[in-house]
Amino acid sequence: MRSYTLYLVLLFSMILSACTDDSQVEEPGEDQNAATNNNTGDITIGLMEDIVTLDPHGSNDTTSAQVRGNIYETLVYQDIDMSLGSGLAEEWEEAESKKWNFKLKEDKTFHNGSNFTAEDVKATLDRVNDTAVASQAAFLYEMITEVEVVDEHEVNIHTEYPFAPLPSHLAHNTAGIISKELIDQDYQAALDEAGVDMTADEYYELREEGGSEYEGVVDEISAHIGSVVASEPDGTGHLKFQSRSAGEEVVLESFEGFQGEERNFNNVTFRVIPENGARIAELETGGIQVAAEVDSTSAERVKNNEETELVEQESVRTDYLGFNVEKEPFDDVKVRQAISHAIDRDEIISGVYDDMGIKAEGPLAPDVWGYDENLEGVEYDMERAKELLAETDVAEGFNTTLWVNDDQQVIDSAVYIQEKLSELNIEVTIEQLEWGTYLERTGNGEHEMFLLGWTTVTADADNGLYALFHSDNHGSTGNRSFYSNEEVDALLEKGRKETDEEARFEAYSQAQEILVEEAPAAYLFHTNFAIGVNTSQVNDVEIDPIGIIRLENVTFE
Repeated sequence: MRSYTLYLVLLFSMILSACTDDSQVEEPGEDQNAATNNNTGDITIGLMEDIVTLDPHGSNDTTSAQVRGNIYETLVYQDIDMSLGSGLAEEWEEAESKKWNFKLKEDKTFHNGSNFTAEDVKATLDRVNDTAVASQAAFLYEMITEVEVVDEHEVNIHTEYPFAPLPSHLAHNTAGIISKELIDQDYQAALDEAGVDMTADEYYELREEGGSEYEGVVDEISAHIGSVVASEPDGTGHLKFQSRSAGEEVVLESFEGFQGEERNFNNVTFRVIPENGARIAELETGGIQVAAEVDSTSAERVKNNEETELVEQESVRTDYLGFNVEKEPFDDVKVRQAISHAIDRDEIISGVYDDMGIKAEGPLAPDVWGYDENLEGVEYDMERAKELLAETDVAEGFNTTLWVNDDQQVIDSAVYIQEKLSELNIEVTIEQLEWGTYLERTGNGEHEMFLLGWTTVTADADNGLYALFHSDNHGSTGNRSFYSNEEVDALLEKGRKETDEEARFEAYSQAQEILVEEAPAAYLFHTNFAIGVNTSQVNDVEIDPIGIIRLENVTFE
């Protein structure tokens, strides 16, 4: 028996030796070497909400920006520390008081294979300001009067007035450059669907001329604009569109023609997982590699798991309780002030957000340029709240509704506010709406009170105040309080036109004082952004102060 066992061992050794003979082994080719030296893979990111649209001009929400930022590149690149650098533009300068010159990169390619040129820049910026498009982001670019094509890779951007923060605005995700070819297709489809016998080029000429004929065409095609761009997005970013299943996921794939630093990922899938617990469970089991919007109640769970990491970032976001000032009794400033005094911000931060944030003194976060550190916010004072309400027509209290989306922490904050306002005999009914419906209906002014957040994406006071409080921006653009104040309008206009930095700051400081006093919103807190990463699979995932997950430096285990 022993000799038989020895025979089997010898036989197995001979077979193994034959199988591993060098003559039978292929030399590693280029692809094999790449696989050995560069760990690559797919990434799945769990999102709380579905995107609104892949059209950069179709919405101004963070979730859509999260996906679109990988498809499109902007002229100016905003780094994770909010500093500005070269994007599709190699360099730029303010050539004159109302003219900026941009030198464009010459080696960039769109996903459809066409070369990036100045014509794409002109087509994109003309489109976002087109009345027919009715972009929610138009307020960021409305000062642009002309995009002048100097040559194939140079443009001059003319503005109505001197506008210092223009480069910051051009770094915004809604300024992502779309190929002119796709824009032409989009307009042509809209014209055809509306039954307008006109080519896209003829429409552009008509738009340049303006007048009643143009306005008539706008009315006919506005409902059809955007369908092509939304369904077939075409940018120069490191990821290109593969597929979308509304309400479920968006799949992007690596763009082989990307001209930029090397990326390690192949496909990136954005999955909609609304429930926080389910999203964290998927992270822990490896079903997703990144969990967006980790709430504070899940933060410790992510921290304590050996295979997951919490990545936290201070933000430029302000969460607020908004009032529709066009509806009674919120048209009375004392009612708004009373409610603002009745809310203990610190209790919400500690009780709902587990201290992942700081109290808001006003509408701007501390890291936003123009924030006034001397601004005195509203203090919690229930007695003062009762005194103010006693001076109104609803001194005995009233019934109202508070609208929220499906974010659990927002819901918890609403329940807290509901309890505090009951001490003023204000009976609050909380109504929860799906995100897209929430944005649409608050944009239409159907609400009374609402909880929402605003992220100052450009890190400049113009973006943090103009959209939310200028009377030109009532509704979906940002001013969902439908607030109007001529003095505030004048200050915000001065702030965006003034070239002297001290004068700009003073304008914004005065505006913030009025906004705290008149309380079109109760400014609550500035939360920290947090994501969960499964570090057994990926590393070096980052999040910026805007709340955007950055994949540029991702590595795989």
